[in-house]
Amino acid sequence: MRVVHVITRLIVGGAQENTVDTVLGLRKAFGVDATLVSGPTYGPEGSLERVFDNEPAGVLTVLPGLVRPINPALDIAAFFRLYRLFKARQPDIVHTHSGKAGILGRLAAASARVPVIIHSIHGPSFGAFQGVVPNFIFKTTEKLAGRVTTHFVAVSDAMIEQYLEAGIGERARYSKVYSGFDLTRYLESDSVNIDVRAAMGIDAGDFVVGMIARLFKLKGHDDLFAAAAGIIERVPNVKFLLVGDGPWRERFLEISEQPPLKGRFVFTGLVPPERIPELIGTMDILVHLSVREGLPRALPQALAAGRPVVAYDCDGAREVCISDKTGYLIARGDIETLKARIVKLALNPGLRIEMGGNGRSMVKTMFARDRLIGDQLALYSTMLERVRKDKALNT
Repeated sequence: MRVVHVITRLIVGGAQENTVDTVLGLRKAFGVDATLVSGPTYGPEGSLERVFDNEPAGVLTVLPGLVRPINPALDIAAFFRLYRLFKARQPDIVHTHSGKAGILGRLAAASARVPVIIHSIHGPSFGAFQGVVPNFIFKTTEKLAGRVTTHFVAVSDAMIEQYLEAGIGERARYSKVYSGFDLTRYLESDSVNIDVRAAMGIDAGDFVVGMIARLFKLKGHDDLFAAAAGIIERVPNVKFLLVGDGPWRERFLEISEQPPLKGRFVFTGLVPPERIPELIGTMDILVHLSVREGLPRALPQALAAGRPVVAYDCDGAREVCISDKTGYLIARGDIETLKARIVKLALNPGLRIEMGGNGRSMVKTMFARDRLIGDQLALYSTMLERVRKDKALNT
């Protein structure tokens, strides 16, 4: 079985980590000839390209023209490069990810007559987070690419419903496959990591509110800053730990220096994925306030570590953040409720333990990496068998 995955860029992020784990897991666990094509990765959001340093040549191919912004000249060139690559490699399956690579990759695969074309929906490419014109463009191109898509894989039920509502494909062509990651170190995070706290200037007795997200728009940092003063008033020992980097770092640093926030926010900067378990181990709770996310990877990661979560009711968050059971799900932009829920958890350690335990029990099988890879392989086998049968019927 030859499978080529295509993604726009390999920044440090959930969709990218999920894709890399799938490609390498298929190769190592099942001997699948799985490779990855990506556009170039640069900037403050980091890169996962180093993960392929010890892999054979060709497992990762970087196409310079496959860039995230719309650029007609580069987009056309990237389409033809992908087409030539597919014709040369003759894959059984092309599996695309993200907006730009998803559209160009599927159209190029169809032109190259690839038997099975699969697209993963890690997050919406259209919605209330952007304007009318971009939404029209993305919906139109997604419908066009959807016509040549054999099957869609969504990371949450919410993504399936959004795409069906937009008129993209039929329900029978959708499957939900939750993300997966190595749970081992998260499940071991029973107690707060005092040493890691100390290295960041956080006291053992501080109540730490963590957030894992790129420092950029749509991720909800502004709402956390807006809530912070009220939380500090009720929880004098609170600290806020922001994990990640991005183009809005300087802006957020400036906000955090204003009283009464000064000295309350700790910025880790960009960290490699392998450090996330120990950083979650320094937190008491995790908040996730993004307004555009398929199913945020940080939520099951925190729950696996036994930490309750507070999240906006956005896309697939409600599938793991279950109010009064694993944390609190709140309406987008509801700053007062955000403050109240964080304060409630800060003042009730027993409640935190109960909710964290509920979350850990729920996610330890749902988000196992081996389950993810196995589910992907089973889907590939099903799709290829269906194509084989259809070909036999037509000959």
